[in-house]
Amino acid sequence: MPKTSFDDLLEAGAHFGHLKRKWNPNIAPYVFGEKNGIHIIDLNKTLLKLDEASNALKQIAKSGRTILFVATKKQAKHIIVEKLKEINMPCVTERWTGGMLTNFATIRRSVRKMSDMNKMATDGTLDTLSKKEKLQLSRQREKLEHQLGTIANMTRLPAAVFVVDITKEHIAISEARKLNIPTFAIVDTNSDPNRVDFAIPANDDSSTSISVIIDTVCQAIKEGLEERKETQIVNKVGDKKEEQSEVEAADEESTEDEAMESIEASADEDREVKPATETDKMAKSGKEKKLPPRRPIRK
Repeated sequence: MPKTSFDDLLEAGAHFGHLKRKWNPNIAPYVFGEKNGIHIIDLNKTLLKLDEASNALKQIAKSGRTILFVATKKQAKHIIVEKLKEINMPCVTERWTGGMLTNFATIRRSVRKMSDMNKMATDGTLDTLSKKEKLQLSRQREKLEHQLGTIANMTRLPAAVFVVDITKEHIAISEARKLNIPTFAIVDTNSDPNRVDFAIPANDDSSTSISVIIDTVCQAIKEGLEERKETQIVNKVGDKKEEQSEVEAADEESTEDEAMESIEASADEDREVKPATETDKMAKSGKEKKLPPRRPIRK
């Protein structure tokens, strides 16, 4: 699994936190010190937490489950969209709709409605409507596409949620915690790391810092998906070998049965072909062997 070095995080500015007066006391274990009124994050602990989060996400991807990424900050939008193209995971980059997790059934109905509108536009049904109805449907479709287009393929609740800036995405974090969904997040010095299961202390306002961390996470997920494909191929090959061995065993049993039947048949033929005795021949011919006349007994 690829690992980010200390120098990469340092060059990306991942160690810069917020002003000292804006800090959250729970972030104290991850703060290295203070300089010019700004907290400095300990990058050694950032590396450890990043490795833990990457390993956990890799195992989730290897099991074939979905990871939802949430990043509505302008610094992280384009980074999330570009990085997730390779791993094909859902993301929310425009606006977190309330109840997206806790009221997932309603969200799925809205997604189905959006797909129905797309079908109407492709098959020509939209052209049969009036101008006013067409305008209303097109506006509604654009709105749904803007809010839910990135999660259209998510048919069930995600197995994990990755968030950039938990202070801004506090609704997503609270919904995931209500449903006991594991949460991963980039946590700055103004946030509480205890609100998430896997906190990565780093600068969440710098696009370069976000890019380095997201790239590492996506590479780990990609490796998990590749390992899943390899295990599936190995399982298929193993199943084919088992099927072949079963077929071969069945063939051997059938050949043994045929051999036994041929042996029994040959034994029956030998009994029938066995030469008949003299008495059997006479019995078949209907003749009896004449005995010599007895001599009278003289007294």
